Amino acid sequence: MPLVTRVTDLIGRTPLFELATTATGTRLLLKLEQFNPTGAAKIRMAREMVLDAERRGLLGDGGHIIESTSGNTGLGLAVVAAERGYRFTAVVDHHACKDKLRAMRAMGAELVFVADEDDDNLATSAREDLAEAMAAGLDDAYFTEQHNNDANAVGYYAVAEELLEDVERVDILLSAVGTGGSLFGTATRLRQLGCPPHVIGVEPVGSIAFGGPGGPYWQSGTGTPPGATIGTAVDYSLLDEGVKVSDAAAFATARALAAELGLMIGGSAGGSVYAGLTRLEEFPPGSTVVTIVCDGGEKYLDTVFDDDWMNDRDLLDAATEREVAALLERYAPATRRTQLVEVR
Repeated sequence: MPLVTRVTDLIGRTPLFELATTATGTRLLLKLEQFNPTGAAKIRMAREMVLDAERRGLLGDGGHIIESTSGNTGLGLAVVAAERGYRFTAVVDHHACKDKLRAMRAMGAELVFVADEDDDNLATSAREDLAEAMAAGLDDAYFTEQHNNDANAVGYYAVAEELLEDVERVDILLSAVGTGGSLFGTATRLRQLGCPPHVIGVEPVGSIAFGGPGGPYWQSGTGTPPGATIGTAVDYSLLDEGVKVSDAAAFATARALAAELGLMIGGSAGGSVYAGLTRLEEFPPGSTVVTIVCDGGEKYLDTVFDDDWMNDRDLLDAATEREVAALLERYAPATRRTQLVEVR
């Protein structure tokens, strides 16, 4: 890594982790986006949305960025705004993890809440409506509108380029769908580079992007809750399969990876990993399966990794944690087994 002078110069070149390998040579690889600044993938698209707005003359010197966010997009925009001299207002709810809110404030963001402190329901539609109205009422403000901003997906093109520097091909791209930018932006660029993957989107049970009944869910920064509009970054023309994973299974997977491997991943990433692990034998022999891990687990110590919080919401699932632990042992890459023996 060369010497740099801006935090955004540290974006990208995140590591690829081989989580699981079958006897037929199919591999599940994790693109660990928590190694970006802010510990999340979304700083990639935050930077691209701001650069795009500058190119189009939508943000002037000292301008004001406004966005509705559950946390990670806001963290990315806070960094970019600080670097480029903008004011940033994040429209948020109390469903977001407290550490994300604290970090945004620490980086100079103004937080505007759409609900009272004791209301921890997901309020995506209310957030977006307020952000849009606030931006419309200010002459120097720009609503980045991540769900309907073409620059969102473009921000993830580099993920595809990095993947093909590390592996010959990506056969199956399997990841969480929130705005859709990370999955479909990466898939678009892989196609452009001559490597069209089989695309599997993962959303929480209760999300409506892939059909079925809507309902509440606790996975953060992913899915489309009932009443919210599915954004243009969700490109159904690229989607081969859409699957749903429950909060309990997603969180059990994140907890099992932490306990078994010391790898902390976010709850929504746990849903993607669960889908990949439980289906690994179904994929053609020799497949390279990639999951974009959009953030790390350290931001969720007071939620996913807190037994009291999990118990209060009836989300603890010891049986699924054991199931995932058994799959990790069954599919452990040979080099990991060898290294463990050598250490012992």
